[in-house]
Amino acid sequence: MTDAALSYVNGLTDIPLLGETIGKNFDRAVAQWGDRTALIVRQQAVRWSYAELGAKVDALAAGLLALGLAPGDRVGIWSPNNAEWVVTQYATAKAGLTLVNINPAYRLAELEYVLNKVGCRALITATRFKTSDYVGMINKLAPEISLGAPGRLRAAKLPALEMVMEISDAPLPGMIAFNDVYAMGGVAQRVQLVELAGSLQFDDPINIQFTSGTTGAPKGATLTHHNILNNGYFVGAAMRLTPDDKLCIPVPMYHCFGMVLGALACTTHGAAMVFPGEGFDPLATLQTVAEERCTGLHGVPTMFIAQMEHPDFLAFDLSSLRTGIMAGAPCPIEVMRRAVSQMHLSEITIAYGMTETSPASFQTSIEDPLERRVSTVGRVHPHLEVKIVDGDGKIVPRGVSGELCTRGYAVMLGYWEDAERTAQAIDPARWMHTGDLAVIDAEGFCNIVGRIKDMVIRGGENIYPREVEEFLYRHPKIEEVQVFGVPDARFGEELCAWIKIRSQEVLTADEVKAFCAGQIAHYKVPRHIKFVDEYPMTVTGKMQKFLMREAMAKELCVVAEKTA
Repeated sequence: MTDAALSYVNGLTDIPLLGETIGKNFDRAVAQWGDRTALIVRQQAVRWSYAELGAKVDALAAGLLALGLAPGDRVGIWSPNNAEWVVTQYATAKAGLTLVNINPAYRLAELEYVLNKVGCRALITATRFKTSDYVGMINKLAPEISLGAPGRLRAAKLPALEMVMEISDAPLPGMIAFNDVYAMGGVAQRVQLVELAGSLQFDDPINIQFTSGTTGAPKGATLTHHNILNNGYFVGAAMRLTPDDKLCIPVPMYHCFGMVLGALACTTHGAAMVFPGEGFDPLATLQTVAEERCTGLHGVPTMFIAQMEHPDFLAFDLSSLRTGIMAGAPCPIEVMRRAVSQMHLSEITIAYGMTETSPASFQTSIEDPLERRVSTVGRVHPHLEVKIVDGDGKIVPRGVSGELCTRGYAVMLGYWEDAERTAQAIDPARWMHTGDLAVIDAEGFCNIVGRIKDMVIRGGENIYPREVEEFLYRHPKIEEVQVFGVPDARFGEELCAWIKIRSQEVLTADEVKAFCAGQIAHYKVPRHIKFVDEYPMTVTGKMQKFLMREAMAKELCVVAEKTA
């Protein structure tokens, strides 16, 4: 077997990596595109040019330094999407501060864990979002805050935290109004910012993103300027973003999808960032795309499905759309086809990656044939290497499935102060082991076939749920489907499908099984079928199959006991 037949690819390119910090790159964007639109936030009626955004970023960066924060300090942000989030992202980078993204869905125990794990000196918080009373939770964890002067917090449960900035004109006692920070910096801090621009290094850690802890405590993926700036740039290049583009970003900023594939993809190419709301709402997103004549739209598959299934979908003119990214979860082929045909997304791309790789490792090209763009995650990203390995760590031949491993500029420094779990993820040769099962074909296109832990072994047969889901999405009455394994006394595991039916349609389990008969192998036909109205999922729209598996296992146990 020749090397060419092995599942190893690398992103050869004549375009060099950006060897600079986020701050320097952002300053260049402001200088080059100062009068062009940089940021639109619909719910706040914000519409800023690059020059206006740049002034806000510099003022906040100076203000954070005036509060006594120093390069290397960690600053948490706990907020849904808003203008303040975007300003904070670039201001902390310019001040050399490490931004810690906190999931908007976190509650007390999770907030306490992440703040203490990384030793946040400061926290920027919204007042509330949906059912989350952020300031209420902060007061529960740190009741001392209302008794002391703003910026002088001494809390027993949060020993590192010294200051809380609330995104409000009337912050609670002991908290600093976010907008007041803009005016705190003086000449000395402006001079310090200039000095920092010359001393900060692009390999400095600049961002900590906590991965969803489905097993064990969340892990803080530590990313550098070099990691996320370059990934944002090459992602934007794959979409062919220009200063004439407006990218609608309904995905959360706390996640790489929003702040890297969204914000940094835009600012490295002079495009406008457009936020339709604090969190995803299908109607608000459709309204924003139509009103602003957006040319790009990001989202996970469930977001695109929600928009196309909205009762008023046909009322909106989406003809301005051209590109965007569907990612964050496996992208069903039929959903991609519908997005291209019904939403005018003729150049939409699929991106694949993970937080630990900044995030994108693969992305489809707008030049790829439609069949390739809807059925694969494309080819390897520039400057990155990928290999597919078997259980012994050996590279497998092309066309054979195995674990996907990534190496290159995008791989994180490691998990914050967690050498053991870092070593489990990144081997001595700096390969990031993703835990994803993938296949690379003869032309270098990659197909993600599932998670190693999601693979179902039924009576000795290996089944990839993704394959069965793709088939079931072809059924005209099925809106969404999730397939997973459940314990079975006879076969070890059996397939279960949770199905969401399209509005106004009726479907039975027998019809589903009849649809599968003769089309896929008998052992791939789900034995258990449950019709649901919704799925357990993360804030970023990722399906939580482990919760579905647990719920279904309990349900089947109850049924078994009743029939015993």
